[in-house]
Amino acid sequence: MATSTVQLAVQSRLLSYGIGESTELVPAPPANRGKRVVCRLRKLELEEMNFSGRSRKIDQEVSKRSHRLKALSASGISLIQTAKRVPTYLFRTDIGGQVKVLVEKTNGKYKVLVEVLPSELSDAHAELVMVWGLFRSDASCFMPLDLNRHGADGKSSTIETPFVQGPSDKVTVELDFEASLAPFYISFYMKSQLVSDMKSSEIRSHRNTTFVVPVGLTSGHPAPLGLSCQPDGTMNFALFSRSAKSVVLCLYDDISVEKPSLEIDLDPYVNRSGDIWHAALDCSLPIKTYGYRCKVATSGKEELVLLDPYSKVIRSVIPRQGGSKLRPKYLGELCKEPGYDWSGDVPPSLHMEKLIIYRLNVTEFTNDGSSKLPDDLAGTFSGITEKWSHFKHLGVNAILLEPIFPFEEQKGPYFPSHFFSPGNMHGHSGDPLSVIKSMKDMVKKLHANGIEIFLEVVFTHTAEDAPLMHVDNSSYYSIKGGDLNIQYALNCNYPIVQQMILDCLRYWVIEFHIDGFVFINASSLLKGFHGEILSRPPLVEAIAFDPILSKVKIIADYWDALANDSKEILFPHWRKWAEINKRFCDDIRDFLRGKGLLSGLATRLCGSGDIFSGGRGPAFSFNYIARNFGLTLVDLVSFSSSEVASELSWNCGEEGPTTNNIVLETRLKQVRNFLFILFISLGVPVLNMGDECGQSSRGSPVHGARKSFDWSTLKTGFGIQTTQFISFLTSLRMRRSDLLQKRTFLEEENIQWHGSDQSPPKWDDPSSRFLAMTLKADAEDSQTSVSDNGGDLFVAFNSAGESESVILPPPPTDVVWHRLVDTALPFPEFFAEKGTPVEDGLVAYEMKSHSCLLFEAQKLAEI
Repeated sequence: MATSTVQLAVQSRLLSYGIGESTELVPAPPANRGKRVVCRLRKLELEEMNFSGRSRKIDQEVSKRSHRLKALSASGISLIQTAKRVPTYLFRTDIGGQVKVLVEKTNGKYKVLVEVLPSELSDAHAELVMVWGLFRSDASCFMPLDLNRHGADGKSSTIETPFVQGPSDKVTVELDFEASLAPFYISFYMKSQLVSDMKSSEIRSHRNTTFVVPVGLTSGHPAPLGLSCQPDGTMNFALFSRSAKSVVLCLYDDISVEKPSLEIDLDPYVNRSGDIWHAALDCSLPIKTYGYRCKVATSGKEELVLLDPYSKVIRSVIPRQGGSKLRPKYLGELCKEPGYDWSGDVPPSLHMEKLIIYRLNVTEFTNDGSSKLPDDLAGTFSGITEKWSHFKHLGVNAILLEPIFPFEEQKGPYFPSHFFSPGNMHGHSGDPLSVIKSMKDMVKKLHANGIEIFLEVVFTHTAEDAPLMHVDNSSYYSIKGGDLNIQYALNCNYPIVQQMILDCLRYWVIEFHIDGFVFINASSLLKGFHGEILSRPPLVEAIAFDPILSKVKIIADYWDALANDSKEILFPHWRKWAEINKRFCDDIRDFLRGKGLLSGLATRLCGSGDIFSGGRGPAFSFNYIARNFGLTLVDLVSFSSSEVASELSWNCGEEGPTTNNIVLETRLKQVRNFLFILFISLGVPVLNMGDECGQSSRGSPVHGARKSFDWSTLKTGFGIQTTQFISFLTSLRMRRSDLLQKRTFLEEENIQWHGSDQSPPKWDDPSSRFLAMTLKADAEDSQTSVSDNGGDLFVAFNSAGESESVILPPPPTDVVWHRLVDTALPFPEFFAEKGTPVEDGLVAYEMKSHSCLLFEAQKLAEI
């Protein structure tokens, strides 16, 4: 008998018989004609497959072959759903009749009922026999079962089971299989014998193929994308790929092996809805992880097993010496997402103007031995949980985490390879479930202490090894000819990419209770497929009005990790988007190094109205002096060579480390000045990890030059006075929130500008280095504000190299000025919580070079 290709009628998959370290499918022989056939899972020799049939025992030695058995779909078959939602398959035969197959799971077994409709038989038929076999796959050695193939002994490799006459003249065969065998296929055809001449004839599908029925496999659903558990207990897989010509679902029972233990070839006629490939699997086998192989014309890496872009739990693949280059780096975990007890968690839900943010890197924050944490906690989310008191000591009420997604190790966290899971390096022993739990524990602990959690996210580009590159390059990425820097740029405003980003952000808010996001390279969020700037970018607008995302903080950051610079443009905000204010950083750096106009300083002090006056306000300005790229705070006052000219830094007289006391004193004043201006300005102050204790990268602006946080430096003289000064400034902002934490801009009558002698400032003089201002408490609340929190504030800034004699404005009646800050004084006199009252009759105050002053009006009764 000639061998024909086994073609699948409804559920098409790539499957060959299991060979690796697994078990085999062995059907037990039926006891009598017409009885149901029961299949059991038995351990056998790995190279041997036995099928037992009625009154015969068939042994076949199956040789290993490298080709694949393709199960192709046939047309003209309908899928019927019964009241019990039992999968029912209806086939047409080559002689014009119909065969119906029902697959039902009950009591841990699969029951397969094959029914030949009455019209299929005639009086001439005396007997109808079903010739059948099973097949499935092991990618390490493909061994398909061809139902027509004869073994070396000349015996067939199939089972013959006669049909039984049923009610209404129907004839049926009923087979039972243990659920632990799934997934697999039954492939069969029928033989009939005529009474008149005793000749046998074969009945196949209308396409002259065998009938193939999946067991434990269904077409699945196109939504949601990724892996999801269905109410019927099956696991649904869904993957978007418009350009894939074929998709293979790869299943692994051992993450240390090179190749999958089971491969399922998704049929585009059955397992594809639009551009989404999908399948559902009832798998009792010990499958642990999964991935996909996509044949995409633009990729050329169809043999590479890819991580599901929507995987929520990902497993790092154990490296193997001498392994294949096609080996995946991550695989999706085949499990339900772990539950978590969020009872008692109440997000702080702070108003934007109340925020004081501390940016940190999860690994570097506690990885250093000086953290005194156990090895399994150091450098993890749990390490942050253990060190939460540091944030409270500084007065911080929000932390901003550098990107926590899996990333390309050679380039760093700003080149993500996945978006729906935290990197496994952030948890105990790299276990993904432990990582997820520890992050949620961290969020819950910080929330309980009034601290919000923000994430830096990168959705404008990916790492070179990101799965999206090979799943569907043409849909996910922007294509620009010849520009190598842009080849990994995501097409953010393309509908499927926009959906992925929105799904991702919602996932982090719903599952991890994240309070806000900072979007790196935000200017690229405004671009279309060809790089054009969109007036109403769909993604930015969708985030602003999303019912979930609009309730959290959303902040645009223009820094571009690809070009290592910022590209500021007019950002469409819909009164929802805040922005990382680089102009604040530049203007303050310029002023303190003796450059720029006074108007630049004044604008930043008042909340950057040139940027945020169009319906937002100063609370939408996230201000910073130093951040996680570029020079650290200490390096800003220690290095100013031509190599770091773009940093707008000043070394205060000598380059790099020095023992010159005059230079060191100037640097110390400049550090205080930077911090003082950051906290006295309207807007949200953003501190950077390590700046409170003088962390240095030796003048290198490269992100990779940053070192782990050295906790021992908090006990140095610099660390002690700087952390105490920051704590004082955060307390001052909260106490004087009426002037320093405003959601709206100051009214003109609430602010007055001065020169050193109370004359108007020299706005147009580029050489002028002095500016003072009086912030007046609201007249309606003046009585309360003076008695409880203090009255007016007088602030002065001198970036010149010589002292200034400052004339203080006359205070109101029964009120005197108290000096709260003078950055030129030694520690601990340079700041005071209650302040030091000025001497009676003093109208002038000598202000040292490179220093800042703060006076507060307080009632005489408080002296």
